Amino acid sequence: MPDQIAARLKEMGISLPEAAAPAANYVPYVISGNLLYISGQLPLEGGEIAVLGHLGKNVDVATGQRAAELCAINILAQASAALGGDLGRIKRVIKLNGFVASTPDFVEQHLVINGASNLIAGVLGETGKHARAAVGMAALPMNAAVEIDAIVEIA
Repeated sequence: MPDQIAARLKEMGISLPEAAAPAANYVPYVISGNLLYISGQLPLEGGEIAVLGHLGKNVDVATGQRAAELCAINILAQASAALGGDLGRIKRVIKLNGFVASTPDFVEQHLVINGASNLIAGVLGETGKHARAAVGMAALPMNAAVEIDAIVEIA
C-alpha cells in the first residue's frame, strides 16, 4: 500500500512538504488509540499561505478548490509525520471538516471542499473516502481562504 500511495502522489505531481509547525498553542496532531486527529491545515505552499481572502468576494471557486487541495496535501504531510512516514498505516479517512472564508451570500462551500475530498480519495483510493462537513466562516486565521482538519483511523 505505501508503494501505491507513493506512486499515486508521483502520478499526481505531488511531493509532500515538511509538516507545518503549529502557529499557536496546540499540537499538529494527536493519536488516541487507533485514531489520528489532525489539526486544521491552511493552504500553505512553500511555507506561505497561497490563497488569501473570501470566496464570493476576491476568491473564485476554482482558486478555492486549489486552496482546499493544498490543505489536503498538508493533511497528508501531517499524517506522514505522525506515522513515521508510513501513509500505508491509514486504514480509513473518517472525516474532513472544511471551513471556507466566505461572504454571507456565497453558498458553494461544498464545491470548494471537493478540492480536498477529490485529492484525498485520489491519493488513498477507497481508504480516502470520508464523511465531511463544508461550512462558511466569516474569517479564518491569517486571512486564509480555507482551513481543513481531519480524523483518520490508523493501524
